[in-house]
Amino acid sequence: MHECILYEKLDDTRVHCLVCPRDCKIADGRAGFCGVRHNRGGTLYAITYGKITSAASDPIEKKPLFHFHPGTRVFSVGSAGCNLRCVHCQNWQIAHERLDDAVNAGGALNLPGLSELSPAQAVAAAKANDCGGIAWTYNEPTIWLEYTIDTAKLCRDAGLYTVYVTNGYATEAAVDAIGPYLDAYRVDVKGFTDAFYKQLAGVSNWRSILAAAERAKKRWGCHVEIVTNVIPTLNDDERQLRDIAEWIVGALGPETPWHVTRFIPYLDLANLPATPTATLNRARQIGLDAGLSFVYVGNDPGNPGENTYCPGCGALVIERSGYMTNPCMVEGATCAGCGQDLNLRRS
Repeated sequence: MHECILYEKLDDTRVHCLVCPRDCKIADGRAGFCGVRHNRGGTLYAITYGKITSAASDPIEKKPLFHFHPGTRVFSVGSAGCNLRCVHCQNWQIAHERLDDAVNAGGALNLPGLSELSPAQAVAAAKANDCGGIAWTYNEPTIWLEYTIDTAKLCRDAGLYTVYVTNGYATEAAVDAIGPYLDAYRVDVKGFTDAFYKQLAGVSNWRSILAAAERAKKRWGCHVEIVTNVIPTLNDDERQLRDIAEWIVGALGPETPWHVTRFIPYLDLANLPATPTATLNRARQIGLDAGLSFVYVGNDPGNPGENTYCPGCGALVIERSGYMTNPCMVEGATCAGCGQDLNLRRS
């Protein structure tokens, strides 16, 4: 078993987890809301440390990250559990699973579908697959904090970049723990009202997500990109979309990429329609009108909103089709036509 960081011991063998804003106080023999941080005799353990559900070599654009090492491949690794319960989660089989009931008398996690992958093995696999780095994805990486830190340190030594694909529901302390070893922070901003976050994810203190993203960028220098899955009738109104765009401009800077992606009916939201192309195009325009330089349409094959256009001269500088990337007018990190900075992170 691997002892957690960021917790405090309470009376009567309870512990207080400090990793996410759920602020769990956990009784002996139980886990926090995420299901993977388990109290055993007054000590909090990360029961999924080194245990994975998925691993794959992916285009970095699949995360999606469009301005971070474009055209490279990333070794994507995921485990189980999550600190949110999104009602449309595509990975609910692993994200919503309670794991603490599978901890045996000796404290080990015994659950089919989990494989072992140590930090050193993850780095070796990334290099063997010609990947430029490692992304922690598929489930929420923050609840896997100790493993991601240990692996990220080895990535730094091996010359690999590091990526969190995250819901952003993390404390300042958690961001500060991984921040020194993290290169990219791809975070969901799912909506912009209390009612929406309560309905979709079961949380009310969602503004901590915004604070975490700001901290990742401003304190730790992470490259940040934002994703909003645009859901008909829930967060596709002009007010929420405009508020998200204006927050990005003011808090993270107009050069920060914003991905507005098509919702696909799933799980508890299977009754809703998929997002129309017109809605996605309108969301993109709202972002551009708010002052963002780079707004992308996602999950809508063939949409020209997948491409990167120079905010200075308007030229098509990076053409995309699916996960194929063609940097047709790029020189270093600038537009080859006018020299405009394109906010491309390559090192």
